[in-house]
Amino acid sequence: MANAVYRVNSTTGNILLITLSNIGDAVMTTPVLEALHRRYPEASIDLVADRRSSEVFTHCPYRGRILFKEKRAGWRGTLQLVRTLRHTRYDLIVDLRTDGLSYLLRARRRLTKRHRQARGPHAVEQHMGVIAALGIADIPPTHIWLTPPLERAAEQRLKTLPGTRWLALGPGANWEPKIWPAERFKDLIVQLADNFDGIILLGGPGDAERCSLVAQNCPLPAVNLAGETGLLEATAVLARATVFVGNDSGLGHLASAVGTPTLTLFGPGQPERYRPWGENTRWLTSPENDLNRLMAEDVAKGVIELR
Repeated sequence: MANAVYRVNSTTGNILLITLSNIGDAVMTTPVLEALHRRYPEASIDLVADRRSSEVFTHCPYRGRILFKEKRAGWRGTLQLVRTLRHTRYDLIVDLRTDGLSYLLRARRRLTKRHRQARGPHAVEQHMGVIAALGIADIPPTHIWLTPPLERAAEQRLKTLPGTRWLALGPGANWEPKIWPAERFKDLIVQLADNFDGIILLGGPGDAERCSLVAQNCPLPAVNLAGETGLLEATAVLARATVFVGNDSGLGHLASAVGTPTLTLFGPGQPERYRPWGENTRWLTSPENDLNRLMAEDVAKGVIELR
């Protein structure tokens, strides 16, 4: 029956969750991970993840193994992964990727997105629709698990900034049309200078030059951490920020997952599906999906309303 509740043995159950590859996509699977843990608190939950985004799950206290599905390894890598996973007969496999991997494994039951129930347009709602047959109604927030050493490292990174009202910015993204011009980020800082004590610039190594442009002649003290932190340390930094503003990228998802108010700027894209999930998240869509037409005044207004 479609509405039957499927029960995993709460003491000895083994669950496998197949997650997604990109950082933001991986973050948006954490509600499913948390919901499975709440439903079956004694079960061991193994994960199949991408090597880079798997860092999201590093300190999750109730996960089991993390196994990597790597595109560059080709069919040989997939075959080795299947061999490893077939050593375990899982009580339940939840496949949010559905590329056929789960059907090669040993399991009492499989739940895939091919048979998900409608929950809403957002990716988090769609992922939760995959496990709707388990009788789970509530959708947990996204979550990143931090540790005291990560929090202390973030504190050290930000020790030169005065005050506590810090605006974190993510000027980069993985595709040029998704990037708001650096000059507009600079204009935004000028407009919000009276509302914050300092600026935090974040991104990967490829964003370092763009972040440096934003930091030049900044009216507020700024710390440029682009390319200087790992994923989890960046998340710990974001947890200390007052507000995060950035392009449609993984940083917005990391910020929302630690409860930092987040404003995401969309050019091309589907904010109704891919915006950061959470109560303190907002987004702006640029006119005609062209970020060159999004003005700093509009973004500054959004930041003030978000605070």
